[in-house]
Order: sequence, then structure tokens, then C-alpha cells
Amino acid sequence: MFGKREPSEAELIKGCVGNDRRYQEILYKKYFPAMMRMCMRYTKDQEIALEIINTGFLRVFQKVDTYAFKGSFEGWIRRLVFHSLADYFKKESRTIKFLDINEKDGPASDNVLNKLYYEDIIALIDHLSGSTREVFWLFAVEGFSHVEIGEKLDISAGTSKWYLSEARKKLKSLLETQLNIKHHAG
Repeated sequence: MFGKREPSEAELIKGCVGNDRRYQEILYKKYFPAMMRMCMRYTKDQEIALEIINTGFLRVFQKVDTYAFKGSFEGWIRRLVFHSLADYFKKESRTIKFLDINEKDGPASDNVLNKLYYEDIIALIDHLSGSTREVFWLFAVEGFSHVEIGEKLDISAGTSKWYLSEARKKLKSLLETQLNIKHHAG
């Protein structure tokens, strides 16, 4: 099909939009390890993680034509698989405690972020802009260190920390607004 070279990301997307199983298989194999690490981090069960990943990739293949080339394609796939992960926990009536993102020097008032449930996170993450969202996702959801994020995104660890700080400020503001709206409506 491609000889020894892998198809480009654009070719993969185009092939998947065309429902070509060969491209879907290549895409699945390419991103499976990262999705498995993410799902195993929360489920601690390989069978459940595989079920979630398969559901997530079905979403990817159904929605690949909606990918808007904003942010990384891998990040977009992660979000869809994460939606499947969140659906699993919602179905199981469990919460995910993945927002223990306070750093040693983080203000105590940021603890409000640690109490969020996955529904809130999914809704709020979409309000973050490109790099801020990507760094937040990699740090808070994927569990990468600032050094690892820097290597992955070709930025310094300090820049990664700055983006995370900006994301936390924005999420805190959005959450406070959301809580005020719920408080006044309730």
C-alpha cells in the first residue's frame, strides 16, 4: 500500500474519512499504545481499557470528518477516547480523581479544581485555547511531567508550567462562573 513509508497524518485522515479499513487499522495501531496507557491509568483493568479504547476509536472513525485541524490530531483522538472513558465511569457511577494538579507552590484556593467530576472537566477543557488545552490535557489527564510535555510539544518545561498555570486560572474562573450560575438558579 505505502511501501516502507507510513502514510502521513493527512493521508490517514483522508483514508479514514473514506471508511478505508486499511487506514483505520494503521490509525488504530499508531495511537493504541498511548490510549491504552491513558485508559489503564484510570481503569487498572486491561479488559475494561480495551473496551473503552474500542468504543473510543469507533467514535474517532464516526467523527473523523469533523476534525478541524485545530490542535494535534492525537490530542483530538485522546479527547474522543477520554469521552468514552468518562462515559464508562458515568455508567458505573464512579468519579475520576485526576485533577490533583496542585503543585507544591500552588495556592490552596485552587483546591476547588480537585473536586471536579469528569462531566465538568470535559465541558470546561473545550474552553481552553490550543497550547493551553494541550498542556493541561497532557499534565492533568495523561500524567506527563513538564519536562515530558516540553519534549513532546517542543517547548521548555518553564513554558509548559506557564501554560498549565494559565489553564488552571481559566478553568478556575469558568468553574466559579458555573457554580455562581448554578447557585443562583438553584
